[in-house]
Amino acid sequence: MDPAQLPALMAFASVARHGSFTHAAAETGVTASALSQSIRSLETQLNVRLFNRTTRRVALTEAGAQFLARVLPALGELEAAFEALDETRDQPAGTLRINLPRVASELLVLPHLAEFTSRYPQIRLDLTLDDGFADVVGEGFDAGIRLGERVAQDMVAVPLGGDIRIVVAGSPAYFERYPAPATPADLAAHDCLRYRFSTSGGIYRWEFSQPDDPSRVFEVETRGSLVTNDLHTMVRAAEQGVGLLHVIDDYVKEQLEDGRLVRVLDAWCPSFPGFYLYTASRAQMPFKLRALIDFLREKREVR
Repeated sequence: MDPAQLPALMAFASVARHGSFTHAAAETGVTASALSQSIRSLETQLNVRLFNRTTRRVALTEAGAQFLARVLPALGELEAAFEALDETRDQPAGTLRINLPRVASELLVLPHLAEFTSRYPQIRLDLTLDDGFADVVGEGFDAGIRLGERVAQDMVAVPLGGDIRIVVAGSPAYFERYPAPATPADLAAHDCLRYRFSTSGGIYRWEFSQPDDPSRVFEVETRGSLVTNDLHTMVRAAEQGVGLLHVIDDYVKEQLEDGRLVRVLDAWCPSFPGFYLYTASRAQMPFKLRALIDFLREKREVR
C-alpha cells in the first residue's frame, strides 16, 4: 500500500460510517467537497466504484462493502498502535465512538459530561443516540450501551450499575378523573402513553411481574391517545394529565419526589438488568474505553 493513501482510506471509512459526506467532513475537519474529491481519487487509483451517490444519500457498493471489511481492521490496528503510545504515558487518548439510547445518554452520560472531559482532556467522545441495537463492529463503534436484557451473548458486556426498576405513574390531575389501577389488567380502562421504537417502528409493550413471583414476567398491550418516540414528550404529557407513564424510575425521579407524578402498580413493577457497556471480544481493552467504563461505574455507584 502507498502510505500516501492512508488519509483517503480514513476518509473512506468515515464516509461509510456516516453515510454522508457532510457528516464525515465534520468529523474529519475538512470540507465535504474536499472529502468527495479524496474518495474519487481513491476510486480512480483502485479502479473501482466504492460508493453509489444520489442527491439524498451515499451508500457503499458491493465492492465498497467488501473493501471496507478488509480496511477497518487495519485502521483499527493503526489506531490501537497510537493509543498504546498514550498508554505508556499513562494518559488515555483518542476518539471514543459510543452508540447508546437516549435514556442512557440522559441518565449515565450527560449529568457527568463536563467532569469526564475535564478529567480526560485527550479523549474525544463521539456519541450516537440510537434506540435500536447497533452492530458495534460493523458500524465502526468502539462500544455500545444498552440494557442488559438487550445485549447479544457474543459481546463482552460490562455492567455500569445495579438493577433498574420500572415505574408506572400519572399526575394528580389524571387521578382526579380516573381511579388508580389496582392490577395491570385495569390498564385496559386507562389512557396509556406509548413509546414507539425509532428503528423498528414497533410499540413497546409494558412489562410487569407477579408480586408473589418476580421471576414471572409478562407483557401488557396498552392503548392511549398519544404515541411518541421521545421520552421527554411522554413525561411532559404525563405531567399534564394526558395519561399514565411506564418508564425507568430514575428518569422521573424529580417528578416523583416533588409530587408532579404519583406511583401506581408498584408491587407489579419489576427490576431488571441495568445498563451494560458492550464491545467485541478483544485481547486487550483500549485504555480510553477502560477509562470511560471506570468513570461511569464510579458515578453509578455513588448515586
